[in-house]
Parts: sequence; C-alpha cells; structure tokens
Amino acid sequence: MTSSDFAVDVAENWQSEYLQFFLFIFATVWLMQKGSTESKTADRLGPESDESQSLGAHATGQSPPWAKAGGWRTALYSNSLGLVMLVLFLGSWGAQSIAGRSAYNNDQLNTFQDPVGWWDYVLSADFWNRSLQNWQSEFLAIGSMVVFSVYLRQRGSSQSKPVGAPHHSTDESG
Repeated sequence: MTSSDFAVDVAENWQSEYLQFFLFIFATVWLMQKGSTESKTADRLGPESDESQSLGAHATGQSPPWAKAGGWRTALYSNSLGLVMLVLFLGSWGAQSIAGRSAYNNDQLNTFQDPVGWWDYVLSADFWNRSLQNWQSEFLAIGSMVVFSVYLRQRGSSQSKPVGAPHHSTDESG
C-alpha cells in the first residue's frame, strides 16, 4: 500500500471519478435527455433565475450566507460543487502523474534504462494510456446509466422514475 504502483492506480481511479463528476455537473446545466430522470425539463435548462435558485433578494432566512451575499461570493458558491470536483480532478491527476512517474522510473531502472523527468512522463504513452483507459470506462458506465434509466426502473430509487411513469417523462419528478 506504500508503493508507487499502488498510489498511481488509486490516483488514476480517483482522477476518472472526479472528471466524470465535474463533467456531469456542468453538462446537466445545459443538456437535456428526454425521458431521463437526471434531466431537467426543457423550460428549466441553463442556470435558471435567481428567484428559482433562491439567490440574493430571493434568498430565505435559511439560505446559506453566500447565496444571500450577491457578487463574487454568490457566483463562486453557485458553482462550488463543480469547482471542487475540478480541483479534486486536477489534484488526483497531479498525484497520478507523480506516482506514475515514480513507478515508471522504477521499471526503467530495473531494465537498465534512464529514468525520465516529470514533463517527459506526462507526455509519454504510459501516462496517457493509464488516463484514457480509465476515463473510457467511466464514460461508458455513466452513458449506459443515462440511456438505461429512460426505459428501465428501480422501484424506490431516487435515480429512477416511478415504475408507472411513461418513458418520455423527464425530470426527477417523474
């Protein structure tokens, strides 16, 4: 558990998860899939109004302070979930590159080859093969979930429409 091989594999997995979350969060603001429980209805696409989001003058007494504040604080708080996922993705990408370079250089030294620098490793096929291999599996998983959720149901799940809802209904309300 203390080896660079273990660290690179863990960081690689975290990287793909946080990339998936980051893209999913920002893409669902603007994209709609008719019939998906994860999709807003067409009249709600985009960031929505301050009133519907309870921001600024429309904030309630129980709203978070930065939702009431306005200006840069509200703008930052309005995108905080996606921004944190982006920071976690970039951090895990950095961790993968450092641990991956260490594991790669260990293999290089074991075969009497010269070690490589960080930048050379980030530009190498080994680094991108590790990254893209994991990314494709994440996108396959989330893509199949989106498509299957239009036609299939799981009774009682917040990720599913009610069992009797028509296939074309969109939005979490069924």
